[in-house]
Amino acid sequence: MSIKQISVFLENKPGTLMEMTSLLAEKNVDLRALSLAETKDFGIARLITDDDSAAMEVLKEGGFVAKLTSVLAFAVPDEPGGLLKLLQRIGEAQVNIEYMYSFLGGREEDHAYMIFRVAHTAEAEEKLKSLGLEPITSETFE
Repeated sequence: MSIKQISVFLENKPGTLMEMTSLLAEKNVDLRALSLAETKDFGIARLITDDDSAAMEVLKEGGFVAKLTSVLAFAVPDEPGGLLKLLQRIGEAQVNIEYMYSFLGGREEDHAYMIFRVAHTAEAEEKLKSLGLEPITSETFE
């Protein structure tokens, strides 16, 4: 099952990231995962939260441009080659990875978690499930 990710466009200037996280904290929105990519003029914060609707509302009210997208998440064994095994299965399914990021935490202490933005999320999910790969759900992060 895919999970929702919020992509937030941030002006590349001091304090912008703090302003965004401050707004979320004030409304008790908990960040489960965060990735930040930047260019010269702007950045993109990619967030997994405990409440996507509340987060989107808070961000838009705060003047941030935000977009909700579906991503796939998998637990990866915390061992050498753990990610490689997953990537081999994704390659076998001929699923194109647009980008990915990782984080630690969640319920399984011996795993890391990988978030994947892929082309055609629902189709990719079905292909991966047919190979025995089961994406994790947002409940894993609670």
